[in-house]
Amino acid sequence: MIGSFRNFAKSKFAGILVFIMIIPFVFWGMGGMFSSGNTNNVAKINKTNISTQDFIDHINRTNIPQQTIRNNLDKNIIEELLSTLVSTTLLELEIKDFNITFSEQTLLKKIKNNKNFQNDEGNFERIKYEKFLLENNQSAPAFELRLKSRELQKNLFDYIGAGTTSPNFLTKKLYEEENKKIEIEFLNLKSFYKKKGDISNLEINDFLAENKEQLKVEYIDFNYAIINPMKLLGVDEFNQAFFDKIDEIEIDISNNVDLKKIVDKFDIQPINVLNFKISNKTNEIEKKIFEARNIKFDIIENDNDYILYQINNSEQRTPDLNDNELKEEIINLVVQKNKFDFNKELLEKIQNNEFDNNDFIRLGNNKIETTLINSIKDNNKFDINAVELLYSLPLNSFTLINDENDQIYLAKIRKINNLSINLNDKDFKNYITKQNTNNKQNILKSYDLLLNKKYNVVLNEKTIERVKNFFK
Repeated sequence: MIGSFRNFAKSKFAGILVFIMIIPFVFWGMGGMFSSGNTNNVAKINKTNISTQDFIDHINRTNIPQQTIRNNLDKNIIEELLSTLVSTTLLELEIKDFNITFSEQTLLKKIKNNKNFQNDEGNFERIKYEKFLLENNQSAPAFELRLKSRELQKNLFDYIGAGTTSPNFLTKKLYEEENKKIEIEFLNLKSFYKKKGDISNLEINDFLAENKEQLKVEYIDFNYAIINPMKLLGVDEFNQAFFDKIDEIEIDISNNVDLKKIVDKFDIQPINVLNFKISNKTNEIEKKIFEARNIKFDIIENDNDYILYQINNSEQRTPDLNDNELKEEIINLVVQKNKFDFNKELLEKIQNNEFDNNDFIRLGNNKIETTLINSIKDNNKFDINAVELLYSLPLNSFTLINDENDQIYLAKIRKINNLSINLNDKDFKNYITKQNTNNKQNILKSYDLLLNKKYNVVLNEKTIERVKNFFK
């Protein structure tokens, strides 16, 4: 509950305390709090154990502040960090299995050839290297170990992806596929969708009946009071006396003292809100209270104020069509559903080969347009994902596509113009690299599947929970 104002007010003292608390963390890590033995392993990859200490060392190396980890425990940050460690350990096992090495001499050469550590003449300068380490808060052994690990992983992937040089015909095919010019006919479907004014009351009521539970609106009754130093103490300063009062309010909340009694004690007038629902007209304070409604009685921050609130009642109700704002929302949903149903029906006909050129001409009714798409990267008219879809389809195909404004179009591939390329052309050389990269990625995807079969990873949930508990 302690917020940013309190942290600011106590920053001089807090800084000293944080420094004292961090010293043992930095020098000793967190492993000492756990017992030894098999129960101290967080994971096992085949016969290789990952101990709690390994995991804690890994967390320390990430330099993620403890508070950040604590604030993200419910977002699975511990699981993500452990996943990274498991992946790294698995790669180390593969490096060892393939006997891939990286000598100290090669490591030294890698560092000396780094331009960040060289002078204007291209010579290695130790002082630049040491300055880099100081600026990044790293020791030389730690930096060199991390560099060596990265190079070993790179060598592993190069080894796995070796032999990915593509024959010219595959490179040529890739170039032609991405640079062919596609002439399409297209029809904007917006005129086929119902407008808001076309939606009848019967359609609205039918839609409500079909989606009764999903469309229920939550209404809440609550009281709240705005609290700041001026209201509590008559001064415009977030001082220790103010935060002592906040502590007193928090204690009252924990003891279930009614909000009215709390505000009466401090001579603050509460605000009573009945039948509140979230809307575009909601003010920021009441919006925050609604978002925090799962906690019925609490104090929260809002800019330069604290908000003390108490939820008195919460109820789910069927939308009231006499509420113009709610009715407008329902109409918008009906319009969107009509649009979705029309698109879905049309797409199903295309996929089932029940839509042909005669249907297209009849539907278009002289509104069909034509355009030329110059390459797979040409998104001047349509969204780039729609362009990629068009480039994957054969001649005379129909499909639905969109532009960047989410307008939907029915499109037909009318003509495909393939381009030829000289094998000595600069663009062709670039496509050799691109095709080789595609091949390598396909190999690495297959390698990833192989690793899933080769290694059995078992997690120790109890130990993982113990790590989590440390940060709580």
